[in-house]
Amino acid sequence: MPAAPRRTRRRTYAFLGATAALATAAALAAALPAQAHQDQGGHPLPSRYQDVQLLSFNDLHGNLEPPSGSSGRVTELQPDGTTKTVDAGGVEYLATHLRTAREGHPYSITAAGGDMVGASPLLSGLFHDEPTIEALNKLKLDVTSVGNHEFDEGARELARLQNGGCHPTDGCYADEEFQGADFPYLAANVLDEKTGKPILKPYWIWKKKDVRIGFIGVTLEGTPNIVSADGVKGLTFKDEVETINKYAKVLQRQGVRSIVALVHEGGFPASGAYNYDCDSPGAGAGISGPIVDIAKNVTPAVDALVTGHTHAAYVCTIPDPSGRPRMVTSAASFGRLYTDTTLTYDRFTGDIARTAVKSANHVVTRDVPKAPDMTDLISRWNTLAAPIGNRAIGYISADVNNTGTESPMGDLIADAQLAYGRELDPKTSLALMNPGGVRAGLTYTAKGAEGDGVVTYAEGFTVQPFANTVNLQDFTGAQLVQVLKEQVSGANAAAPKILQPSAGLTYTLDLTKTGADRVVTDSIRLNGAPIDPATTYRVATNSFLAGGGDGFPTLGQGTGDLVGGDDLGALEKYLTAHSSPTAPLAPPAADRITVVK
Repeated sequence: MPAAPRRTRRRTYAFLGATAALATAAALAAALPAQAHQDQGGHPLPSRYQDVQLLSFNDLHGNLEPPSGSSGRVTELQPDGTTKTVDAGGVEYLATHLRTAREGHPYSITAAGGDMVGASPLLSGLFHDEPTIEALNKLKLDVTSVGNHEFDEGARELARLQNGGCHPTDGCYADEEFQGADFPYLAANVLDEKTGKPILKPYWIWKKKDVRIGFIGVTLEGTPNIVSADGVKGLTFKDEVETINKYAKVLQRQGVRSIVALVHEGGFPASGAYNYDCDSPGAGAGISGPIVDIAKNVTPAVDALVTGHTHAAYVCTIPDPSGRPRMVTSAASFGRLYTDTTLTYDRFTGDIARTAVKSANHVVTRDVPKAPDMTDLISRWNTLAAPIGNRAIGYISADVNNTGTESPMGDLIADAQLAYGRELDPKTSLALMNPGGVRAGLTYTAKGAEGDGVVTYAEGFTVQPFANTVNLQDFTGAQLVQVLKEQVSGANAAAPKILQPSAGLTYTLDLTKTGADRVVTDSIRLNGAPIDPATTYRVATNSFLAGGGDGFPTLGQGTGDLVGGDDLGALEKYLTAHSSPTAPLAPPAADRITVVK
């Protein structure tokens, strides 16, 4: 059948606008006291102040269905100091909560802090996250920054999510061509290396009558360290603070005095409770991490920061360079929370009355009616995904957890990549898996009709959704030791990233020491033998690590590269070969790293 005509965009995204309306409003407000007045015809005139509702969330990661396990819960701090967990999340419920929150607020904006897609469950990831973009359109998302995961499939795929069109390889999944996002993705600090210009819009101006608020969107400067090299090829990532300050001046020159920064970088509050008051010890004292320095150095022209990346929940005030408190928020992840912020717009100045800014995180509870349009969306895409997702790929005898410094799930993946590597080259000695690439564990209790202990393709996809390849490289023993030390030094000194080792690789991690010394060199063994600095070892990793990702530059210096198939395929092949309904696979013991505390 002929392709359906592209529909007209519901919104247009303009950077430039005349300032006459604002000037008129400011002049009018200057002549008025705070309360409303009437003109000579008896018609009401605008009051000086207008409350604008800002609803925000971050790090959805394509979680359209309610997340399971701990990923679908939030911690709530009780008045007596105890905590309880609350089931949360699911786009059917998020839609209901957001639509209810907007009632009675004619001036309402919905914004996001990046990672709307990427590392997504099968329902979205199998279709290159088109279902999530469709859901966000239905949610009436107004604007979002890019996150690091928006680059998992590269800048061209991100442009397709923004602008629409069928996937260049997989084509269209429905009769109608994919329409793309109705909202702008902002990428102010992501530049094309050739042109030096942002690959997407750097900012966007929300307008309603005489109220204008500018949004600047950035992702973390360190994105190339946590995304595959192919995903960021040809791109430059600039400093977050410098970029925000630059475009704040651009907005000010256009007469926009109210500015919100959408920053895909975050912090770590002192408590994991979503309603923890991190201001109680003092401004900003209850939160740590990169966002603190960013917030303290972003120009006072910015009135609030919506953040993300760390999957933490917080509503904090952090002083700006002038010492004035400024609201900084994050709504955890996976659609479990949303933040409701009140921005009081001053028509006299065109700015936000900073002292009047109020903000709170709210749980996306599952005790409200499901949004029917989201239920229909999920059902439609699930029908397409079911034949693939329900296929059995293996059997387990118990939960394979993804917890701890060394996790059973991480070890299982490393073992699978070692076995696959030896199929490609029998000389392969070991495999290493980055912990951030292990997105979930495997549960013994069935979630559907497949039966207990059955591992489905959908479950495997949830564990490894990145479509990395398994690569082989040669390293000297000295390089291999250096790789292990990079887990706790260099870029990973403050927040160690412990690689998950395949069977046969053992060593001691002494956390009582500092820096690289935390890896005890003399303890490193491969199949019981010390690592020989001069010997060459064939190592299997995923393509992300093979490019030096996650702060492991030495892994980007291997030789004899051999690129294999995708990592999920390696896991499926291993499970199929090492398990059956009558002989399920037992979880690895996770005893390859001896941790001293």
